[in-house]
Amino acid sequence: MKLKRTFRLPPDVIDQLAEFATRKRVCQPDIVEAALRSFMSPDNPEQLEAALSRRLDRIDRRIGALDQQAEITTEALALFVRFWLTANPPLPDSALAAAQAQGKDRYDGFVEALARRLEGRSRLGDLLK
Repeated sequence: MKLKRTFRLPPDVIDQLAEFATRKRVCQPDIVEAALRSFMSPDNPEQLEAALSRRLDRIDRRIGALDQQAEITTEALALFVRFWLTANPPLPDSALAAAQAQGKDRYDGFVEALARRLEGRSRLGDLLK
């Protein structure tokens, strides 16, 4: 046996209810009943734990991928610096000022190229995935 209750709802909610009932081919009282039952029943703790576990697993995989990319980047940079320092002898004092000016120009060019690369779509990190 079902009891009758009367509720006042805003017109937009009534319109949404009618549209949803038509789309799902379900009567409006069944939708209201299901919504009230869902609203008043506590969520199953096992379902919440499973959903949380899936999300944590996904986050863990992403962190693992980031960790691997950071390790590759660090190793590549360390290797480059080592080879660069080995291959380039120190400059004499007379050439130091000219080398610093040229280094500044090259560094500015490097920063501009890096900015263009980061704005673009293809990146070296995408190739490593």
